[in-house]
This record gives sequence, structure tokens and C-alpha cells, in this order.
Amino acid sequence: MNTFLFDQSIKGDNMVNRRSVLGSTLAAGTVGAGLLASLNQSAHAQQGKTVTVGSALPMSGFAAADGIEFKRGLEMAAEEINAAGGVLGQMLEIKIEDTKEMGADIVTQAMQRLIDRHKAPVIINGYNLGTNMVEMDVAADNDVMFLHYNTVLSHDNKFNSKPERYYSCFQGDPAEYWYGVGVLNFFKQLTESKKWAPTNKKLAIIASAGEYPITIANAIKTKAAEYGWEISLFETVPFPTTQWGPTLAKLRQNPPAAIAITHFLAQDLAQFMLQFSRQPTKSLIYMQYGPSLPPFREIGGASVNGVIYSTVVGCLPDAFSAAFRANYRKKYGPNAAFLTGSQTYDGLWHWALAAAIAGGASEPGNKKGMQRVAAAMRRLIYRGVNGTCRYNPAGQSAYCYPTQTNDPSLGMPHQFLQHQDFKTDARLIGPALYATNTFVMPPWIK
Repeated sequence: MNTFLFDQSIKGDNMVNRRSVLGSTLAAGTVGAGLLASLNQSAHAQQGKTVTVGSALPMSGFAAADGIEFKRGLEMAAEEINAAGGVLGQMLEIKIEDTKEMGADIVTQAMQRLIDRHKAPVIINGYNLGTNMVEMDVAADNDVMFLHYNTVLSHDNKFNSKPERYYSCFQGDPAEYWYGVGVLNFFKQLTESKKWAPTNKKLAIIASAGEYPITIANAIKTKAAEYGWEISLFETVPFPTTQWGPTLAKLRQNPPAAIAITHFLAQDLAQFMLQFSRQPTKSLIYMQYGPSLPPFREIGGASVNGVIYSTVVGCLPDAFSAAFRANYRKKYGPNAAFLTGSQTYDGLWHWALAAAIAGGASEPGNKKGMQRVAAAMRRLIYRGVNGTCRYNPAGQSAYCYPTQTNDPSLGMPHQFLQHQDFKTDARLIGPALYATNTFVMPPWIK
């Protein structure tokens, strides 16, 4: 289910009337089909031609579970877009290159293959680790559209260093920095609403080696004192890791009121809960991303009940995305992680609509054509199953609600979820405007 807002006019043969776009609200299942059909009818459709949508994903290795879901999201979106007539009559074809254990060299090569072998004018990735955003250079050197969900502040910094060079590079969600501020705000809301009474003002932070977890951990550490917290432990663990004994010993020796773990691999976090539950401390536990994936519940079982996690991008459990969620699991199985697949799903729809509005997908190396598509991406405010994606011109990443904007119609919600019964999906407990359930005290604290 999607809403589309065009915040300023774009010149071109296939310009959509601004008033008609502002009035467009399309249900999931048609997911933009009405708007695409209108664009296709008003333009000279290029029947029989195809557009390659490339994606460099970790289809093997420790992040393969996420790679599979990112691929599924692209496939579902492409099927729906093609059913609606494609992008001005051109059908979409998905091509995947495996980034395996990821890293700058592997990801660079994968993206270049998508351009050289498959002539992909657009590359839509989930996340790839250890790249230092070299992907943006590949996109810039070849003049292709690039959209990703690495969720890193380094994207914003690199874009701002040379906006004219990285004009075609977009991050479809807010940077990871906003997790740190958001977690502290969430703790504050819990205490002010008297839903949680911390046993002390000690906060333990556990990160793993890597840009994403360290940036979030440092953001929490830097802002903690402003919220009245004392950092009792700042620990960096290996990536990946399942051996939590030394860290747990430190936590038990000096029990904090809250534990924030920014390491994010689902299987590792499940092991933390299994080992923590043998001798728990009365600490509220927040974890990063991993609890959103099925292996966390499958491995951790009842020990995960009470865990809180958050995401700045993920399918909302609301009526707006109900059809997508149902269709996703009908197609891929009851344990399919639509929270992850929804990212590339929304990303492909956003790009497809922008490309159609701009007059076509263009082709690699056509800078003028790509600039038209990029301009449409920036101006098209897209309400998808993950919430609203509006690109911040200072960084070209999506705005975050409520930390960057207090208007939920202009930012992607920073969702807080809690596992209350490991046999079912987690419950959305914040932000308030989106919450479907309320916070429940973890069983080890009661």
C-alpha cells in the first residue's frame, strides 16, 4: 500500500500532473499499479524491451538469511511492476551477484559485473559490510542509479563531500547514528510513563567490530549522560561470536539497569539470551536488528521473551501493509522475514515510479538521463510498507521519525518491537502513533 507525493515539478515529456499525484493512495496488491498504468498510457510504451535491475547481495556466508529476503523483496516488487505494465512498457528483470562474505573488493566486483555483463542502469542492494561505501564510486564512475540499505552515516558523509559526483546514490533508510539517540529517547519514555523503573542509572553497551555497530554504540555513549545514564561497561566483542561468557561475567559482577547490544547477527544474539537466562540480572535488554530474523526465535526459544529491538526500516505491522505481509508469507512461507524483504521491495517500487515519471530508466553512462531519474527520486515522497521515505538533501538518506522530523508523514518511523511470545512475531510498542501493543516487563525482571 503506497502513497505518492511529488513535492515540486519536474520538467519532461512524461511529467505527471502534480495534483493527481498528491491525490494518489494505492492499496497493496495494486501497489502503484494505478499510477504506473496512467504513466504507461500517457507515454510511448517500449513493448518487448527489458530493464535489468541489478543487486549485489550476500547470498552465501553468514548474512545469507538476509540476502535471501532482500532477493525475495526485489522479485515480488518486479512481478507487481511488470503486471502493471513495467516502466513505460519495459519489463524488469532481476539479476543477482553474490557478495558472499562481503568487503570492498568483493562488492565492487559484483556491482561492476552487473553493469558490464547485464547493462544494469540501476542497482538496488540490501546491506553489505566492510565496504566503506565504495559502492558509491562504482555508481558514480558508471553513471547508474544506486539505492541501498547499508544504514551507515558514512553514506551521508561521502555524498556531502561531492554531491555532484554522487548524485545518483541513495540510502533508503536513515543512518545508523539515529539508533543511538532513539534508544535513549525510548528508555526515557518508558521511565516517564512509569512502565519501567530502572534499578539504577547504569547502562552497559556491547558492540562488535565494524562500522555499523560501533557507530551506534558510540552514539549511545556520547549522549548517555544527557539522559542521566552512567556507562558501566563498554565492551567490544568479535564479529561473529557465540562465546558470551566473559562479557556476561562482567555484567553479573556490576549489574546495570539496561544493556544495549549493537552487535546484530541473529544467531549470536540468540546465544547471548540462552547464556544470559541461566543467571540473569535485572536488566532491560535492547538488541540491534538481529531479533527481527526468524533464527533469533528459533534458536533462543522462550529465553528471548522480553527482548526489545528496533529498526529504522522494516515492514510496519499495520493495516497499510497487511496485504503485502500476507502475500509475502503466502509466496515464501510462514517463516519468511517480510521485515527484511520489505526494504528492497519498497526500494524497487520507489525507483520504478521515479524512472517512469522521469521518462524512462535510462542506461549506464547516460548522465543526463540518470540525473532526471535521480531528480525524480529526490522529489517523490513515497509511503510504502516501511513508512514514508523522503530523502534528506544533506546526505540523500531517508529522514527518521521522530528524531529527525516530528511529522510522521515526512519520515520513516524508528520502530521499537518486543518479543512477548517467541512463538509469534514481535509486537510493535513504539513510536506511539504506530504502536500496536504496549511494553511488557521481561520475565527475568518481574
